[in-house]
Amino acid sequence: MATKKTTTTRKKTAPKEEISQKVDTPAQPEGRIKALKGKTRRRVSGLLQRRPHRSFQRTRRRDYNRSLEFPGYWKFTGSVRSVLWQHKKLFFGLVIFYGVLSAALMGIASQDTYQQLSDSLNQNGSDIFQGNLGEVGHAVLLFGTGVAGSLSGQPTDIQRLYAILISLVTWLTTVWLLRGIVAGSKPKLRDGLYNAAGPLLPTFLVSLVVIVQLLPVAIAAIGYGAASSSQLLDNGVEAMLFWTVASMLAALSLYWITSTMIALIVVTLPGVYPLRALSIAGDLVIGRRIRILLRLLWLLFIDLLFWFGIMVPIILFDAWIKSVFPAIQDVPIVPVAFLIMSAFTIVWSSSYIYLMYRKVVDDDAAPA
Repeated sequence: MATKKTTTTRKKTAPKEEISQKVDTPAQPEGRIKALKGKTRRRVSGLLQRRPHRSFQRTRRRDYNRSLEFPGYWKFTGSVRSVLWQHKKLFFGLVIFYGVLSAALMGIASQDTYQQLSDSLNQNGSDIFQGNLGEVGHAVLLFGTGVAGSLSGQPTDIQRLYAILISLVTWLTTVWLLRGIVAGSKPKLRDGLYNAAGPLLPTFLVSLVVIVQLLPVAIAAIGYGAASSSQLLDNGVEAMLFWTVASMLAALSLYWITSTMIALIVVTLPGVYPLRALSIAGDLVIGRRIRILLRLLWLLFIDLLFWFGIMVPIILFDAWIKSVFPAIQDVPIVPVAFLIMSAFTIVWSSSYIYLMYRKVVDDDAAPA
């Protein structure tokens, strides 16, 4: 009897198991789809609550007005300079690190190429200090050639990779050091070089986003080349249409890059992934985008001013000193100066953007 009961129990339970398996199996993907829909709905609703703008709808100023306490342009630039000067040994060591590592892995600009371009300066170097503006024009031409990278020749793929890695490490180290300084600690350059490269891959991915966002400007540049070669810009109507479209493309890139530059700082925080950094940066710039964009354009202006104000006199001095002392003709004064200025520009720009980011974070007011 016990055997019969056992068999009957098995016969009764087996169909139930089969039925439950048949019912549960198709229900799993439906549950996942519902969960995905709910998650997407929550993300969209959260995004709409945080950001007042709507597509194809006018956003009134009262809806996106947002405070941002910022000092004046010159005053803020002076505060960045003051921070770097107070810790000059720290950041000067970082500039030297960048220069030595770049020279070891990629080399410096070709002195022979520079010498060929500066022959006209070397022949009349003494006239520079007599007010010969033609020689100053040659110096400006050499400066533009160096900034464009023509003195270094065509870099190889491995040299480009080294340049990207060294620049990212310098950026991350500067941010790491400044974060410690703002927190009140006394960071060391050695610790920064060892510890700052943790978010290297996330920073690289956000940098790729910047490159993608620059595509509208690249399209405008390609269009300008094609229009110039076809003499399309000689006609007033076509030129007006072209410059209108080019301006819109440039404005689109600037609109995107404004938040992505902040994301390059946000992504260095522990546990923040690239997409999350882009989302946080987008929330931070809402209602402040124009003011932050103007600060970034001011940074670009200051960088160009530094380069022009330092490199042009060095080029003029190099032409004069080598005309007086021909024995130092092969000393790469200008190529080394270009290398040092490149390192200083990365440290300065990353410091400016980080301290600007701190000002934005400190004023955590939400859109009105």
